[in-house]
Amino acid sequence: MTRIGFYSGSFDPVTLGHTDVIRRACRLVDRLVIGIGVHPAKVPMFSDPERVAMLESETAQIARDTGTAITIITFDNLAVEAARINKANVIFRGLRDGTDFDYEMQMAGMNGAMAPAVETVFVAASPSVRHIAANLVRQIAAMGGDVTPFVSPGVARMLEEKAAGKHS
Repeated sequence: MTRIGFYSGSFDPVTLGHTDVIRRACRLVDRLVIGIGVHPAKVPMFSDPERVAMLESETAQIARDTGTAITIITFDNLAVEAARINKANVIFRGLRDGTDFDYEMQMAGMNGAMAPAVETVFVAASPSVRHIAANLVRQIAAMGGDVTPFVSPGVARMLEEKAAGKHS
């Protein structure tokens, strides 16, 4: 049986925290589907195609290192439904702190009621990336701060270009 995992988020931008969870989740599954949540009421810094390209670039080496097939998708429905559509039997959720844990426990309970065959696995963020939040990275970039401790060099360049208004 192929073990398929699902990891969702806005990935706006992809941080070292995200790639930490992705790398560790890949050790547990044969295929990882990364779902970029698309919400019409939210206006992300990066477009859907930019976030897909960013994730493809950031995860290519992880896929090679772990031997895990990684697929990037966008979805505009419930994450648990997107997981089910993609035949995932596990949803991965990254945890940074107790606040994340409380929220994610509620979400796991709701998801479990809607899709009992899909398990939720919590991945505690590594200590070196536990403090990273994408919304704070966006704020730092928008104010001209140094984001290099929080994202890869490629994502840092994209953030710099966005902040300078070079991308639409």
